[in-house]
Amino acid sequence: QVQLVESGGGLVQAGGSLRLSCAASERTFRNYAMGWFRQAPGKEREFVAAIRWTGTTAYADSLKGRFTISRDNAKNTVHLQMNSLKPEDTAVYYCALNYGAGLSSIKDYDHWGQGTQVTVSS
Repeated sequence: QVQLVESGGGLVQAGGSLRLSCAASERTFRNYAMGWFRQAPGKEREFVAAIRWTGTTAYADSLKGRFTISRDNAKNTVHLQMNSLKPEDTAVYYCALNYGAGLSSIKDYDHWGQGTQVTVSS
């Protein structure tokens, strides 16, 4: 049973940067995808970014250019570099794993981490 553990969240001022990491407890197979979602208070969980085993990436249109997703297959780890952070980026960020379904929908993912809090102050 794979487990996902997020790290790197915290408090940052607007305009600052954070780098989130998600480590999988076990090796993943080919054709997997890992994604980041976020959920702000009172809001539904929304897609942030995803990356396939091959390196192909996808981003929410509103975030592309500020956020960059990457992965290290050997370490079973995915990263989310977040730059130019805004207060509206404040949310719990979740890492998730799927095995070949769509990238941007919650229902496509099979495993989820517990989330890491990102707070951006103005």
